[in-house]
Amino acid sequence: MQHFTPPKVGKLLKPKMLALIASGIFLVVLLATSVFIVDQTERAVITRFGRYLETRMPGLQFRLPFGIDRSHIVNVTTIQAQEFGFRTVRGANVPGRAATQTLVALPAESTMLTGDLNIVDVNWTIHYRVVDARAWTFNVNDRIPTIRDVSRSVMNQLVGDRAIMDIMGVERYAIEAESIVMMNEIYQSYGLGIHVVTVNLQRVMPPPGVQPAFDDVNMAIQDRERLINEGQQAFNEQIPRTRGEAERMILVAYGYAAERVNRALGNVARFNSVLAEYQLAPAVTRQRLYFEMMEDVFGNKEGTTLVDHNLQNFLPLMNLGGQ
Repeated sequence: MQHFTPPKVGKLLKPKMLALIASGIFLVVLLATSVFIVDQTERAVITRFGRYLETRMPGLQFRLPFGIDRSHIVNVTTIQAQEFGFRTVRGANVPGRAATQTLVALPAESTMLTGDLNIVDVNWTIHYRVVDARAWTFNVNDRIPTIRDVSRSVMNQLVGDRAIMDIMGVERYAIEAESIVMMNEIYQSYGLGIHVVTVNLQRVMPPPGVQPAFDDVNMAIQDRERLINEGQQAFNEQIPRTRGEAERMILVAYGYAAERVNRALGNVARFNSVLAEYQLAPAVTRQRLYFEMMEDVFGNKEGTTLVDHNLQNFLPLMNLGGQ
């Protein structure tokens, strides 16, 4: 029976084999530490011996190997979000079903004191984008906690300057706009390298214990606004109509006054002309005026006979036969 004798290790690890293995390992490490790819949405911050060197654009990039140059990949195009007062918890993915989302309330972040010493729950979300990859990488160590602390401080300040009904109503959009400006100023002063794009107030509600009372107040405010709008509508309908009627009556009065004045002026002119004729021939004018007056009085009367009382031997008789 023959026994198998394994070859010695020294025979397997010949110098040429060792050189090939070492060369392969060297090439793998060289490629792994010197070649990298930057995506279109990213920027690469390059450091050499821990000091900032440059910022690389998207594409295939090279660096000094073996840790001499290091790359820090930063996403500069994706809009990132931070939630305050709540968290969105996604459920497990089940094949054939849509993923479920659950909102978990965090009262410690959402409870605030208003300017009129009321308590309100405010949930909001900020959306921001990295605009300076170098500043984002080096200037601040605890970046996310700093973003959250600044956002909470700004929101507490804005809510604390306003009454609760204003926060729930007309001042809601003003708070969003002012918070964007204030947050960006603070982040810029810190050199954080981000820019806040939007701030959305998701939920602004009183605490659950006083919710029914606030609902009653809100309904009363809505009823007041509705009555004011109805009154304004009635005002807009009646006032122009009344003003138009008043202007019409004024124009009618002006027309009547002009008519009366013109008629009076005409009568005066007529009287003056008659007076001039009368002064030239009083008897003729007197007789003509008499005839005109009689014509005006009896001109439209039928069956009327005028008899001069100075006539002699004339007996006026009524026609009893109707002929």
